Amino acid sequence: MSLKKHLTKVKVRYAETDQMGVVHHSNYPIYCELARTEWLESYGASYREMEEGGVMLPVSNLSFDYKKTAKYNDILLIETTLGFIKGARINFVFKIMNSEMEILTLGETTLVFVDMKTGRPIRCPEHILKLIS
Repeated sequence: MSLKKHLTKVKVRYAETDQMGVVHHSNYPIYCELARTEWLESYGASYREMEEGGVMLPVSNLSFDYKKTAKYNDILLIETTLGFIKGARINFVFKIMNSEMEILTLGETTLVFVDMKTGRPIRCPEHILKLIS
């Protein structure tokens, strides 16, 4: 399995910050969702197509290690790497950096492939495996 990395740029908006101009921690999952979606799209996969095919991909685990603050108007670079695909689970690792390439936050998410009709976990669909391998 290729461990291709994908880089996503995000400019911090004022609404994402607290009164001190620091990015509120609740925005990091949103940044990583954007980066994860772009990572999948870089392989030709999309959430829309998965859902139209009856598969959803909810988050089952999410963790962040905050190193330094991100602030209003910063350009964030989010490096997304596939951690693993094991059975019904897929894991992504994130490195969020500022424009000077300083690491601000390290993150990780694990998602589960779920059949939308039954609500039960399923193995990663074969066509998705083919796209991202």
